Amino acid sequence: MLSFLNKTQKGKNPVNHISGAAGFSDCFFFLLHFFKALKKTIPVFRFTQSHYLCPKPSYLLKMLDVKNISFRFTEKPVLDTLSFSAEPGQIVSVIGESGSGKSTLLKAIYGLYDMDQGEIYWKDKQILGPAYNLVPGESYMKYLAQDFDLMPYVSVRDNIGKFLSNFYKKEKSERIDELLDMVELQDYADEKPGNLSGGQQQRVALARAMAQKPEILLLDEPFSHIDSFRTNKLRRDLFAFLRKKQITCIIATHDSVDALSHADKTLVMKAGKIIREDQPERLYNNPESRYTASLFGEVNEIPIRALVPEAGYPENQRVLVYTHELHLTEKSGFRVRIKECYFEGNHYLIRALYRGEPLFFEHHSPVPEETTVSLAIDEKVVKERIKNQK
Repeated sequence: MLSFLNKTQKGKNPVNHISGAAGFSDCFFFLLHFFKALKKTIPVFRFTQSHYLCPKPSYLLKMLDVKNISFRFTEKPVLDTLSFSAEPGQIVSVIGESGSGKSTLLKAIYGLYDMDQGEIYWKDKQILGPAYNLVPGESYMKYLAQDFDLMPYVSVRDNIGKFLSNFYKKEKSERIDELLDMVELQDYADEKPGNLSGGQQQRVALARAMAQKPEILLLDEPFSHIDSFRTNKLRRDLFAFLRKKQITCIIATHDSVDALSHADKTLVMKAGKIIREDQPERLYNNPESRYTASLFGEVNEIPIRALVPEAGYPENQRVLVYTHELHLTEKSGFRVRIKECYFEGNHYLIRALYRGEPLFFEHHSPVPEETTVSLAIDEKVVKERIKNQK
């Protein structure tokens, strides 16, 4: 391209040459040859669908893309060929038994570990582990661990304002007040974390994680230390805030309310694998396995023919039934013997025996022990569940 300019302009400044007496035709042919040369010299300017020229619209972009990752501390994998994605502003809950890999998954996304296999991307940028990043994490991402990591010698207000050093003083103060109000700690703003309860410290850590309005928030059991009467409101306020600000959130939890009530998508983990991924309602109504169903509460595994004998199911085939789906009826072939009643607030959980096996159901009042009663279930529930059950 440089040789072309030298030949064309004979040593003169090309811009001066064009703006002089060369005329319109000289200008046209100069620009034509210039762009031909430029096209050959810089491939990125070719008219292709390269993402440098044609980036994907944000609504088509996977904000978080976890691709086939595996990780192990010893011989046994903690994360095993695991993949999922999250869209902009999506809330994804991760539920599973202790040791299933929930916390490790969040740490991997944050960049605390080097993966043995696979990649993790945020907006098409790969998230790398400590072998590549001396300090893990990015400015757009916040991770709330179970240990809180608060600064013990400064106030609650200063803990929340830790990441707001680039804010103007007034804006910083208003932001801290907004977060203190959300976590209901206005009266403790000047206290040091050591003077707070575990639940209060957890709320401080949550407010601090939200301070910079990150693009993605990773929450590991964020309400585990908080009193239940505060948790419901805090949970509603937090997830409403995340949706309003379009903040993507991955929440690892053992609480079925977190997994079902506010998530757009729920991942079920077992032994380092994602064994189910679905919308919460579909996951709950068709759990497919006793393991998945048991994460949402007490569940029974009952022979289908005991519930719907006329349907012609095999003798040994069983169906998963939640406790609230069974109800007392005056007469049926499904008869159980009552053993114990547990008051649980708005209902009683009844433990009974069916052919020597324990079975649970709910009732609005206690049922006399050692009596025999008949139970029934909506046949549509059985048919739908058995169709999807593994």
